[in-house]
Amino acid sequence: MKHRKRLVVGGIVLFAAAAGTGVGVAVAGGDDGDAAATGPGADKATAAALAHVPGTANSVERDSENGATWEVEVTRADGGTVDVRLDDAYGLVVVEGDDENGDS
Repeated sequence: MKHRKRLVVGGIVLFAAAAGTGVGVAVAGGDDGDAAATGPGADKATAAALAHVPGTANSVERDSENGATWEVEVTRADGGTVDVRLDDAYGLVVVEGDDENGDS
């Protein structure tokens, strides 16, 4: 009975480790702009982006363009949409027009 219990616990630990690795890979591999980021880091990125470009945040993603760590898509008061790229300390890297919407 002790052997079976050890196998079950070991299997749970192995599954949890594999699941954690999968999540880490998904977050680290989310540079293509398809995966939305959530959590405290994404909340900080949103606040920082809106401090630089007032408006409404549409999405937050992990990013690697231009040396950035975060990309926040913001719709400005005039209706234009921009991508605000931030570094790992939530400092501004660049503000670019959102090419997907044809804005500049």
